[in-house]
Amino acid sequence: MSQLLFRLSKLSHRNKDVFIQKSVRLFSTSPYLTVCNVWDDALRFVEGNSHYGGIILFDPAKEEVLRVLEKIVPQELYNSSLMGASQGWGFFSQQRSNHNSVCISDLYNPLPSKSNTKMIPLPPLTSVLYGQTKVVWNVAMSSSSPHEEDCVVAIKFLGRQLSMCKPGRDHAWTNRLIPFDCAENSNLMYSKKDQRFYLPAPGSNYLCSWDLHNNDPKFNELVFHNLPQLPHSAWEALDSCFREDHWVESPSGQSFLVRWYSAVPSLRSKDPIVMVFREEDQVTAKGTRNMCYTEDIGDLCIFLSKSDPFCVVASSCSGLKPNSIYLMGRRFAVCDLTTGTVSHFDDPNDVQKRIPFFPFWLPPFSN
Repeated sequence: MSQLLFRLSKLSHRNKDVFIQKSVRLFSTSPYLTVCNVWDDALRFVEGNSHYGGIILFDPAKEEVLRVLEKIVPQELYNSSLMGASQGWGFFSQQRSNHNSVCISDLYNPLPSKSNTKMIPLPPLTSVLYGQTKVVWNVAMSSSSPHEEDCVVAIKFLGRQLSMCKPGRDHAWTNRLIPFDCAENSNLMYSKKDQRFYLPAPGSNYLCSWDLHNNDPKFNELVFHNLPQLPHSAWEALDSCFREDHWVESPSGQSFLVRWYSAVPSLRSKDPIVMVFREEDQVTAKGTRNMCYTEDIGDLCIFLSKSDPFCVVASSCSGLKPNSIYLMGRRFAVCDLTTGTVSHFDDPNDVQKRIPFFPFWLPPFSN
């Protein structure tokens, strides 16, 4: 039995009641998981149409729930719902007005300097033929601030529609049809190194991408090497799972493809399975990208959820586990590539019932 199959067959361990509630004031942060907002009709008003509100986040490095209160929240966000996150910014849609109304906000930034919440309206969404804008799959943003001149935000909807715009500069979205069907098994992401939005095609044999100038999509063939030696029955078991393909880029520009397997139908007792492929060489003249299977990503952590995937250097945030994949799907889990084990974390009882949206990973914040 191969090393990978041995690792995947190990029993996972479960950390009970790992969440510790703690109110803190932060000056630099680790990655966070969005949990919920803290506001209701009894919240106090401040000047204008704003409320005092708060946010609840989970810190995976300290394994703590963080409550950040006394944030000033615009009335528009009070009546909105979170539909995605990218670069630490939340994407919100209006609940009580036109569904096509969208804005982005730094509501989930826990730093004290961000207590006065910013909100940036985006153009109204419009659907194209064979597309729809009611169900969002994920969002991505090309820079850490929508105030940067060349910043582009992109929304991938359920189905084939992809919409892009420059916040504060474009008055309408540029809508495109994704050139393949069944794109719901992969997330859109932005590559700082290549300055392109990437989306793995179904089967992950090709990588589709768009530049920031609304040109036609480009395709790169992905060729996989050093595949794990698994028995036929193991591949059949993986083929029976639901699979997501995530293209991820490290802070140094190293590219990875992560295959994330989940049992279908979802069984809480079943652990997720991941396979990681590292890009080994430069892109060939024909556009081919060579991907090599690996169980060692070094001092990196990869974070996957319905937000755009990202990498963090583990040693930059004390408490993060190097060579690990942090997953937020049907369950919150950490896959340790070194040991092949999967750790699960249970939600605290008083928070679990208050989660109104699908949680998203947020990259570290800095002043």
